[in-house]
Amino acid sequence: MNDQARVHVTVQGRVQGVGFRYFTYQIAQTLNLVGWVRNRWDESVEICAEGPRDVLETFLIQVHRGSRSAFVTQLDTTWETHTGEFQAFKIAETD
Repeated sequence: MNDQARVHVTVQGRVQGVGFRYFTYQIAQTLNLVGWVRNRWDESVEICAEGPRDVLETFLIQVHRGSRSAFVTQLDTTWETHTGEFQAFKIAETD
């Protein structure tokens, strides 16, 4: 089943200043997902992505593993309704 979905994620750990946003961007590009990733003021990283639910689940597994120099301690994940508002995946401005 390829139902379209949206996932909103806050990533905790050592995820800023280690190339994590670019790592996330590359995974999203590879999986043909749309949305954004940005740093947050509290040193976490926030992601909003849309695509097929099964592909988003694969994306989350890879995000949880993290980039080589990152250390992910927690993913706070909320599944939402797909809106179709995004055309691409981008690195957004810091919150």
